[in-house]
Amino acid sequence: MGEGFTEDIKVNGEQLLAKVKELLHETNIRSITIKDKDGKEILVIPLSVGIIGGIFVPQLATLAAVGAVAALLTDCTITIDRKLEPPAAPPEV
Repeated sequence: MGEGFTEDIKVNGEQLLAKVKELLHETNIRSITIKDKDGKEILVIPLSVGIIGGIFVPQLATLAAVGAVAALLTDCTITIDRKLEPPAAPPEV
């Protein structure tokens, strides 16, 4: 699947939806996993297709699910599976 890395962000339920909305607009993310305070996976959002220029209809359903999860959780962790960005091409001389 290629090289990448994961990143964990701790948020409270009120911040969860806003952070996921922000992450959906990033192009180097493979998946987002929401875990409860005990580390149990609550929701996994695969992002196999990058979002360019807006949110597709399936992402709207995903945001509704994230909103429902946010209402139930007080503290949670968002685990972000990122792909490595290719190095920038050297400038032409």
